[in-house]
Amino acid sequence: MPAVFLPDLRVNARLDGPQDGPPLVFLHALGTDLTLFDPLVEAFPRHRILRLDLRGHGASDVPDPPYAMGALIRDAERVIDHFGLRDTVLLGVSLGGLIAQGLAVKRLDLVRALVLSNTAARIGLGRQWEDRIKTVLEDGLAAQIEPTMARWFGRGWQNNPAMPALRARMLATDPKGWIGCASAIAGTDFYETTATLRLPTLAIAGGNDGSTPPDLVRETADLIPGSTFALIQRAGHLPMAERPAEYAAVLDAFLTRIGHG
Repeated sequence: MPAVFLPDLRVNARLDGPQDGPPLVFLHALGTDLTLFDPLVEAFPRHRILRLDLRGHGASDVPDPPYAMGALIRDAERVIDHFGLRDTVLLGVSLGGLIAQGLAVKRLDLVRALVLSNTAARIGLGRQWEDRIKTVLEDGLAAQIEPTMARWFGRGWQNNPAMPALRARMLATDPKGWIGCASAIAGTDFYETTATLRLPTLAIAGGNDGSTPPDLVRETADLIPGSTFALIQRAGHLPMAERPAEYAAVLDAFLTRIGHG
């Protein structure tokens, strides 16, 4: 995978699909990496798809924590600029959805439409994230695995077929990177800024998602006039991994409707 060497950071990125394909940008969740979107790359072979490992994740550099949300937004902005993409459809899941909201407010020339997946204008409370960070500092990332899987997948999470791969992916995350990005989430509230957006938006929720429940996702979608809300039943926080065909169909319908196919 190619690396993008920014002045202060090396970012692992991957660009797939034909050079003249309609551009999509995918931003992953906390404790995952760009491989989260492998099923979508396969489902959209005619699109130009950019994925990147967020700072502290995957094969990207791991600066010392904490990270600011503004730095994560700027990382994505600079990587998109590096590849010369414009008028993208920007899809962010969870943490990636916060970054997507911030980038759309900052650089509308880069973003023609948003897909906010399993995310919100604010995710959790600052004190909740502070408690989780404290646990990781004291006991390591493994101490957050079971509660995270329970939130991601809901009841019966131990038997979810998608769980083992995502559990392994989270365990492979550098604790410094997890703490850095968790700190960024803890300090982010985009209710006022997201409410200024006026662009085509699809919000996707999972019926079993305990991290960003459907009502929270819908509340965020309602901040943007004309947005569309889609609920994927029998899926949790990362439906592109749990129900990839259904997720791809929801995304494809949106891309077709806005003429980005």
